Amino acid sequence: MKILILGAGAIGGYVGGRLHQSGADVTFLVRPPRQKAIERDGLVIKSPKGDITQKVKTVLTGSAGGPYDIVLLTPKAYDLDSAIEAIAPAVGPTTTIVPLLNGMRHLDVLDAKFGKDRVVGGLARVGVAMSPEGTILHTSPFAAISFGERDGREPRASLKELDAAIRKSGIDGGLHPNIVQDLWDKWIMLCSLASTNCLMRGSSGDILEADEGRAIVMETVDECRRTAAAAGCDPGDKGMQTIRGFLTVKGSRFTASMLHDLEKGAMVEADHIVGDMIARAKKAGISTPNLRMAYAHLQVYLARRPRAG
Repeated sequence: MKILILGAGAIGGYVGGRLHQSGADVTFLVRPPRQKAIERDGLVIKSPKGDITQKVKTVLTGSAGGPYDIVLLTPKAYDLDSAIEAIAPAVGPTTTIVPLLNGMRHLDVLDAKFGKDRVVGGLARVGVAMSPEGTILHTSPFAAISFGERDGREPRASLKELDAAIRKSGIDGGLHPNIVQDLWDKWIMLCSLASTNCLMRGSSGDILEADEGRAIVMETVDECRRTAAAAGCDPGDKGMQTIRGFLTVKGSRFTASMLHDLEKGAMVEADHIVGDMIARAKKAGISTPNLRMAYAHLQVYLARRPRAG
């Protein structure tokens, strides 16, 4: 099975590096500077699960070495259009596209471009970052990716092979029988976290120190839950207990990466994570006052960003 991974950044580099280490046929589609760095230094991963430096295959165009059996997509949502353009030459009649983005809107975009049968659901739960030198820093004790058929059908052969490769690599997760629910569960938590972190400029623990902090977080979570329920994907009481538990640990430093990006003056996934949740809520007649406030805040930031610095 031939696997193409778009980029060799934090998530793509970590997942692809572990797959390659375990013997999978992995190729990274990268830009020229990243290719030169990998050719010079190798793909370098620093991790509690073991450091590795290895030579890996890289290409500069999707047409090189293709078509591929699996294409793993790990871009930020605002780079999705350029990502689609890059991978299009690598996609053949039997290629399966496995996007590891947050939210749901990217699935509609990918379906429209490649056809719904080629696109499955997928998500990543990996605590990773890239150093300025290009080293992939795995900063948490967990690393998992999940994927599966969105309509609940028997998984196609390529997904079963990917599942076996993921397990061999030591990454957790693999095939998920209800990946759409898993996507919604993560989106509820991430949208609630990013909205409140960015609006109030603090971690989950910082927010809980405010008189109304916990109440605002819970209201925001409920806005997201009602939206998920309208789409037929209510997490249920057990799922909500897990989500609320993550967001209400006193003293927690738990913070969405969107706040880190905002504080650096970088681009943020506001439209994909928060804006699309609001759009789906509006369509279902659901009021989202907290999300609207957070989204307006993020939109003002994006409007001012070109003038900053």
